[in-house]
Amino acid sequence: MSPRQLSLDLPVRTVLGRDDFFVAPSNALAVAMIDAPERWGVPQLALTGPEGSGKTHLVHVWAAANDARIVAARDLAGLDLPLLAEGPVAVEDVPEISSDADGLEALFHLWNLTNPTRTRLLMTGRAAPRRWGLALPDAQSRIDAACHVALEPPDDALLTAVLAKLFADRQLTPPAEAIAYIVRHGERSFAAAAETVAWIDRRALEQGRKVSRALAAEVLGEAGGAG
Repeated sequence: MSPRQLSLDLPVRTVLGRDDFFVAPSNALAVAMIDAPERWGVPQLALTGPEGSGKTHLVHVWAAANDARIVAARDLAGLDLPLLAEGPVAVEDVPEISSDADGLEALFHLWNLTNPTRTRLLMTGRAAPRRWGLALPDAQSRIDAACHVALEPPDDALLTAVLAKLFADRQLTPPAEAIAYIVRHGERSFAAAAETVAWIDRRALEQGRKVSRALAAEVLGEAGGAG
């Protein structure tokens, strides 16, 4: 087995450090808010953006800098909320509990525990908070009062950096022309970038090939992404 094949057998390792997050015009405001919570104006921040846009990465950056806990919204109902509210908290994917009565009650309770002490509460979702459609009106009204910052769709520079990171997470270092081809011809979204890298990785492993522009073109052509 070649060193190439050995490297591809390793699990994907997602790097979530601050220095690994590429700052671009499309995400600069969100990064600034994560780096300086005092800019929020209120104790709560809603961080939104499409799938794969870097929300989880920024949540981990914020949590590391503020000694905060990170919880999934779907797990809130089973947690010790007074204990959780003793320090900064990040709640990921709040819209996933939009119809979950117990989860929404827990979120509402967490808000009421943290707000009087101005304990920071960071929440994430894909769409703008007003579109989260929380079935508990009191919870939705509080979300609407939070500070909101969005991660915007990527420009070429950011998409290039994201692709390079996605490949690096898989211990792959493709030539620059391969990444440039994906940027030019692939679907311009973070989710599509992640899928494309996964497809290329799988094809390279199956066929014992190096990642190249030709392989990228082949995979994108089969996916209907090349024009």
